[in-house]
Amino acid sequence: MQYEDIEIEKARKLFSGECKFIAAALKANAIPLEECNEIAFAGRSNVGKSSLVNALTNRKTLARTSQTPGRTRQLIFFELSHQLTKLRLVDLPGYGYAKAPKKDIQSWTSLTIKYLKGRPSLRTVCLLIDSRRGVGDYDELIMKELDSAAVSWVVILTKSDKMSDEEITNIKEITNKIVSKHPASYPEIFVTSSLKNDGIPLLRTYLASLS
Repeated sequence: MQYEDIEIEKARKLFSGECKFIAAALKANAIPLEECNEIAFAGRSNVGKSSLVNALTNRKTLARTSQTPGRTRQLIFFELSHQLTKLRLVDLPGYGYAKAPKKDIQSWTSLTIKYLKGRPSLRTVCLLIDSRRGVGDYDELIMKELDSAAVSWVVILTKSDKMSDEEITNIKEITNKIVSKHPASYPEIFVTSSLKNDGIPLLRTYLASLS
């Protein structure tokens, strides 16, 4: 995938422009009204969702990061704006592990599924996969849920700085074989490192094109 310099710069301006917190929803009635296109970030607990949001917006503390899996327990909405362009980023609760009561985990999961299946303004879901671990059972369940809901999604491999080039090539090929079987998936897989900013400008430009 290639973009013109003008597209990359336009995306940089959008993601580095005004960014405000909109809402943190624990219940369906707390989810804000749809006012512009949205992009959601999903993935296993501690996969690096908050770090990726911070890297995309070039901010260190926009989305809170934690070494404790399952820290994000709400649907957190941020809104980017530059000139007349607006785009919302939605940080979803991590799945697969959390230090919380089972009842609470079920509640977050139910709310997340309701959001994903009933949000016309949702342009795509960024499904984050730890490049060291590859696609897991929970990831495949989410892929199937998104397929059944006809929600577009794209795989983002995270933490590539912890892998060699050969390992990255290998995991990308393995992941692509899985992703290609799903009708709602985007054919491109993005490889990123929030720590080193690798792949961030390319991903940012793709997401900005959905605004």
